[in-house]
Amino acid sequence: MSTDVIALSMFGAMLALLLTGQRMFGIIGCVAMVAAILLWGDRGGYDLAFAQSIKLMGWFPLLTLPMFIFMGYILSESRLADDLYRMFHVWFGPVPGGLAIGTILLMVLISAMNGLSVAGMAIGATIALPELLKRNYDKLMVTGVIQAGSSLGILVPPSVVLVLYAMIARQPVGKLWLAGVFPGLMMAALFILYIWFRCKLNPSLGPVLPEEERAEVTRAEKLRLLSAGLLPLGIFLVMMVPFVTGYVRLVESSVIGALAATLAAIVKGRMSWTVFETSARQTLAISCMFMWIILAALAFGAVFDGLRAVDALKGLFLEDLGLNRWHVLIIMQLTFLLMGTFLDDTAMLVIVAPLYVPLVAALEFDLIWYGVLYTITTQIAYMTPPFGYNLFLMRAMAPPEISLGDIYRSIIPFVGVMIVALALVIMFPQIAMWLPDTVYKQ
Repeated sequence: MSTDVIALSMFGAMLALLLTGQRMFGIIGCVAMVAAILLWGDRGGYDLAFAQSIKLMGWFPLLTLPMFIFMGYILSESRLADDLYRMFHVWFGPVPGGLAIGTILLMVLISAMNGLSVAGMAIGATIALPELLKRNYDKLMVTGVIQAGSSLGILVPPSVVLVLYAMIARQPVGKLWLAGVFPGLMMAALFILYIWFRCKLNPSLGPVLPEEERAEVTRAEKLRLLSAGLLPLGIFLVMMVPFVTGYVRLVESSVIGALAATLAAIVKGRMSWTVFETSARQTLAISCMFMWIILAALAFGAVFDGLRAVDALKGLFLEDLGLNRWHVLIIMQLTFLLMGTFLDDTAMLVIVAPLYVPLVAALEFDLIWYGVLYTITTQIAYMTPPFGYNLFLMRAMAPPEISLGDIYRSIIPFVGVMIVALALVIMFPQIAMWLPDTVYKQ
């Protein structure tokens, strides 16, 4: 049997098993192990699992994963984000669409402390959405704002998705995080420009805060809210500045962040045993889930390396079909968009990364840069009907007056903005690469 047929059989078996509804890591790992045993015998199958387990456990940067997840849950469960939104509410109230702009900024800061889009979605749906609807913001506008803003969590560091990509692509996590900074901020800035422009043209979409309500807030109250709201930003700076300047490594930086968030919750009087227990349990559950997924992906990728399936795929695209490397890159991004209609980001990466990552390297693209492209494409796929991940999260958390049709329509302009951001990063790779190249040359 040729390697092409074996590779196609593995993918076919994996897709068929997905229909059973079993956990992703179990499906990927099962296909990898069965293939390894059939190809290389019992010893080959056992050695594959053992070797990938040792590789996973020996990857020191993986320690950042539970630290950042714990930090995000501490900030979320202790409700420190409430002060942050209140600050944006007061300071951006006079601006057309100001509360929606403040929501995007809130999402940026939440993303910089959590690394998961679901955290931003939960905070936006529970804190921002009721307030925006109460103040007569257009429901399509605000629904789109929260979905688009929460998607920044997988691009702005410390992105958990980029940690997973780093392990599979064997790239430095710190470099990937730095590569996500400017694309993430650029996308947030594009969201803000769109919101401001739409609300300037049509003030009914995002009315300004009434004059009498603004007058009720004293200067002292504004300054108090500013100091309270900037606390999460301070945590992020305390964590990232020593890392960027080279005083600590990535793992130490993550520990500083977790400690800073815990101390902030204690100082604010919002730390309780319930908050700590919930944060610890969620951290353990998510960290273990990601470790199993990474292990399965590494095993699957090892089988593909042994089959030299990437060489066959490269020959198919470049020689048989006559495509150039940019055509292949666009095809890969389109497949991510297609898969995003029914899979989440982790599943997409685990399914195709063992094939795509070596192919990207063979096509002589930078794997750090491609990690950013993958993440942006995943953000778009999160919001692509009919089964985008964020669409159903929003449906679960939104009030009854927001229908699924409203949620689908609300994301159209924001998906357009994200496609523009993706195109800019493709055309100008230095948007992603300047910061990591600069820091890692020090």
